[in-house]
Amino acid sequence: MKSFEHNDEGFTGLEAAIVLIAFVVVAAVFSYVVLGAGFFTTQKAQETVHTGVAQATSAVELSGPVMVAGGGANNVTNISFYLQLAAGGNAVDITKIGYTVSTPKNMSTVQGSDSTRVNIHWLKQIAPGNLLEPREMVLIDLNVGDINDGLGFTNADMTVNDKLTVEVKPPIGSSLPITRTIPAALNDGIWYEVY
Repeated sequence: MKSFEHNDEGFTGLEAAIVLIAFVVVAAVFSYVVLGAGFFTTQKAQETVHTGVAQATSAVELSGPVMVAGGGANNVTNISFYLQLAAGGNAVDITKIGYTVSTPKNMSTVQGSDSTRVNIHWLKQIAPGNLLEPREMVLIDLNVGDINDGLGFTNADMTVNDKLTVEVKPPIGSSLPITRTIPAALNDGIWYEVY
């Protein structure tokens, strides 16, 4: 009679193995999902860092001296400086760069496409066109004299000992501020390096 009794002792090892395999499979799927989400998050964080660095750094940098041309009555008529592409930067359309010139007395903004106020002279140009590319250099000459368009400086707005700030605003990246002090005396038609 004993042979017909219900006995579960032989199946406990097999049941435990099945449950263990189920736990391992569920844990493997869960870890795959977590790792995938982690890799996705890491990639998005890396893209955010690269975008932030590109926007926080200027696309162009100053290369060489900043010069001003003296006019009559101890005023400034022109400001010139050299620009080149910042290290690791992408090409910049030089005609889309904006320039804000300010002194304690006045402020004026002009776009690089305004040929009456911005003169662009390529010192080293590898490929023709308006793009400033690596290993190229351009001289920017800003005409800040008294232009009768309502946007220019008057003779009294930029004189001796004034602090002069030129803010170069490329279309991508942050602006490049250039701050200098105008010399104590200016002669008409003479160029001065400013510090």
